[in-house]
Amino acid sequence: MVSDLRKISWLAVALIVVLRISIGWHLLYEGLWKLSTQKSASPWTAEGYLKNSTGPMRTTFRQMTGDPNDLKWLDYDQMSAKWDAWRDRFVAHYQIESEQVNELLDGDDADFAVPIAKMPPNVSFDELVKSAGVAKEVIRYDAAGKKLVVDRKLHITPAEQARLADLAASYAKAAETDEETKSIKALVKAINDVAKRASKLSYRERLAGTLKGNTDRTGILMKGKDEDEPLIMVSIGDVDVYKDLIARYEASYAKAKEQFQWDHLERQWKELQDKRRALVSPVQALEKELLEDANKLLSAEQLMMGAPPQAVTEMSQINQRTMWGLTIIGLLLMIGLCTRLSAIGGAALLTLFYMAMPPWPGVQEIPSIEHNLIVNKVFVEMIALLAIAAMPSGSWFGIDAIFSALFRRRRKPAK
Repeated sequence: MVSDLRKISWLAVALIVVLRISIGWHLLYEGLWKLSTQKSASPWTAEGYLKNSTGPMRTTFRQMTGDPNDLKWLDYDQMSAKWDAWRDRFVAHYQIESEQVNELLDGDDADFAVPIAKMPPNVSFDELVKSAGVAKEVIRYDAAGKKLVVDRKLHITPAEQARLADLAASYAKAAETDEETKSIKALVKAINDVAKRASKLSYRERLAGTLKGNTDRTGILMKGKDEDEPLIMVSIGDVDVYKDLIARYEASYAKAKEQFQWDHLERQWKELQDKRRALVSPVQALEKELLEDANKLLSAEQLMMGAPPQAVTEMSQINQRTMWGLTIIGLLLMIGLCTRLSAIGGAALLTLFYMAMPPWPGVQEIPSIEHNLIVNKVFVEMIALLAIAAMPSGSWFGIDAIFSALFRRRRKPAK
């Protein structure tokens, strides 16, 4: 320590120690803040940062998310399995009956029904349904139970409801008594009421409607088998349009070298992200609504238990390593424990951040209020940590200094 102080002024020593503590505080606070959000409605994740990676390691960083283009949100089977896994964690965490959550996901087993004492005179409900072009399995009259019933699995469409209600109302023209007119109005009301109840779909049915119910929505794609063949028009679904936009962007990204190519890529990226949001946002909104409705099943005491644990995925493990890495390295730098090793660890972590979006020539520029070339804030902090690792700042101030003093005292020979 004495020999070091002869080479470096006290002011330089003080400033280097302050620099180490400042960087340590920066990393520590970042880690603690990210950890504090994990039980909130919007937990922090590195997913967005990794998905927007650029540079030579772009593909590696994006693949770390497991789903760089959010295609899992557009797959009914994968989303349904995800919700099943969430239900199991939710039920186990709050110790509630699984039937309550199952009713949200799948609805109950009972068909939709409304009471109606009897059919109007000279009206056969089976003939009415047949004349309206509605399948008899969809809606029926239960004479014994005196109720109008819609099958829970089949439901009834708004168009079927309108045809059935209009046809039933037309019988009023031939009614001879006020009692007949009244009973026909009661039938029309029952049809509308049971259809209204049947319109309340379970979340899994709404998911199927969102992802499977738009197969008739198509886009027009101009494509050929190779670059030399003429383009032809092909009608494809929205998800297929999105997948083709992804393939087109990746092909253009691989060839981009000049600035005009990057400018063109930026327009392609915007078009791609607009399409992604249009497709994925409704599914994400539906999942958010499901979670909110599930929380309404909980008591105040259960809500105080916090959110259930998240599913263990590759992305969640990356988040945990990042948050705890920032926290532990920041704390070690502040207190001056294992200073050289923690500085090298911090520099390595910042190197990953830097390589995810390097401000290099010939690399797509990330939209920002700053404009950097090779050097950015992350790079500066990374170099500063390497400089700290090259100097014994921990032995100047920190726990390392205490251990160093004790070690020297033990080695000092007795007089």
